[in-house]
Amino acid sequence: MTTGDVDPLAAAARNAVAMAPRLALPGRGGTLVRWRALAALAADDVCLAKVVEAHYDAQAILADIEDGDTAPGCLYAVWAAEPPDAQTVFVTDAGRDGTGRLDGTKAWCSGADLVDRALVTAVADGRRVLVEVGLAQPGVSPSDDDWHAVGMARVRSGRVRFDGARARQVGPAGAYLERPGFWHGGAGIAACWYGAAAAIGEHLRTHPRIPTDAHAAAHLGAIDIGLSAAAALMRETAAAIDAEPGAPHVHAVLRLRSLLERLATEVIDRVGRALGPGPLCEDAARARRCADLTTFVRQCHAERDWAALGTAAGSRASGWPL
Repeated sequence: MTTGDVDPLAAAARNAVAMAPRLALPGRGGTLVRWRALAALAADDVCLAKVVEAHYDAQAILADIEDGDTAPGCLYAVWAAEPPDAQTVFVTDAGRDGTGRLDGTKAWCSGADLVDRALVTAVADGRRVLVEVGLAQPGVSPSDDDWHAVGMARVRSGRVRFDGARARQVGPAGAYLERPGFWHGGAGIAACWYGAAAAIGEHLRTHPRIPTDAHAAAHLGAIDIGLSAAAALMRETAAAIDAEPGAPHVHAVLRLRSLLERLATEVIDRVGRALGPGPLCEDAARARRCADLTTFVRQCHAERDWAALGTAAGSRASGWPL
């Protein structure tokens, strides 16, 4: 881009946030309303939903930990991945007012070229903390040299190097992961997966082949079963979170995310089997949605989550009462 150019995705994200500065916070009685808004964003543009969901997640995190909010006019990201080869360290200033310097490398920094500020996990005195850092300052060096994605290509998620960047600690050590809202926010990602999967399924639902092609109709029937079941589980999970916001609902969230990851994969496959390669080769928007969602759902933890669910199910006093 030349000087003065604005990335179209950044412009779209800022416009979306300007149109809806806040969503209902999870666990405050409007969780399903929040998820519906995220699903609608993803149905329109998966990459846009990825960027905007992170901003709304930052709002929820700040509200949970310190009853705060995002800075006016700023677009936020949340970077919490911690692979062994990419670590960050936060050293508080001598005055202990919560400000300090951030050093190290952070991986999987989605939207580093799009946002203004980020909430970043780091280590301080041997404990994990969350810090807020502005990205337009010396000592912040994004790099997406290793970002070769086809799906989610517009949300470059490379690494960011911090060299003495000024930051402030958000809440006490451990607060980011220990709050129930950590899991509630994870379910918001599943809402995005649902919206994108439903949009892909909608292409088959409205296709003229359905009345005359029994095989295509059968695939649509299977998609209808899956999306209807997922919608019911989303409503149930949202109601449970609102009824008991102080509980993390870990297994309910894992179950929802796992169902939506499997369903998204199935919807993409079934629409392809019903309609062939045409939509993927001749319709740029639909091809991009399928590629983006395929990459996005890999944010789940796959069999590790299934194993956690199986262990929890095996330890329950009863199975699956109606």
